[in-house]
Amino acid sequence: MIKFRGIVWSIHPLFVLVMIASIVTGYFAELITLFGIVLVHELGHVIVARGYGWTIREVKLLPFGGVAEVEDTGGLPAKEEAVVVLAGPLQNVWMGAAAWGMGQLGWWDSEWAAYVLQANIMIGLFNLLPILPLDGGKLLQVVLSRSLTYHQMLTWGARISLLLSAGMVLYAFSPLFQGGGRGIQLNLLAVGIFLFMTNWTYNRHIPFLFLRFLTSRGTASTRHIIRGVWAQPIVVSQRHTVTAALRLFKRDRYHLIVVMEERGRILGILPEQQLVNGFLEDGKPDRAVCDLFM
Repeated sequence: MIKFRGIVWSIHPLFVLVMIASIVTGYFAELITLFGIVLVHELGHVIVARGYGWTIREVKLLPFGGVAEVEDTGGLPAKEEAVVVLAGPLQNVWMGAAAWGMGQLGWWDSEWAAYVLQANIMIGLFNLLPILPLDGGKLLQVVLSRSLTYHQMLTWGARISLLLSAGMVLYAFSPLFQGGGRGIQLNLLAVGIFLFMTNWTYNRHIPFLFLRFLTSRGTASTRHIIRGVWAQPIVVSQRHTVTAALRLFKRDRYHLIVVMEERGRILGILPEQQLVNGFLEDGKPDRAVCDLFM
């Protein structure tokens, strides 16, 4: 574990196992190359994120990329997150192109250049799979946030990731049913199990992640008001609970909560800060929205 420029860099145990296996089997040069590719990939994320002013606390390196722990993740603009996410795979593009060029010019051995090229292609494409916490999973959430509420985005991102990672685990066993004497794809199985367990934990932590989103709404709301934006109304009945209304919040939107009777008469309009503060201050999720007028 190393701390550099305020960011803690660590190596995930899964990567440690890969390193040990590579050293035992004599693939030390390939190990160093893989580590360098993963490090540059993650540096792409970090540099662009820091350029946006994000605060990154820790980066964990994995055999296929990394996981960055970012402060105020719930309040970050979707457009910025998409750019930061794509900055990682883009590093694999130029590294792969450079390796190919080195091989064509004869500056590198053709087999070694082909290995580095293939490693970058595999890491870049694997990271684009729509499974959290891979880059593709984060892009999936950005896309989902365009049409779904933030809570739905968290829920469906976890469900899709669980389904696909479970499919990866099952696919690792497919050679057993294809004949030819081939065995289980152990590398794919290990990664699939890791992703499934990660998303199982992520799914259980959705209430906490949603709470982080709500606590960041104060800063986001102030930013919206200063800049001036169109408010997106959320219409609820007087029987709606505070939690039910909060789960209608969308990312990158400023909301006005319109409380109405069944006959259509408006009882009142709440700015989103009042709804969020009312929830955070008393912590009563089943409290009726109309009680905030009292």
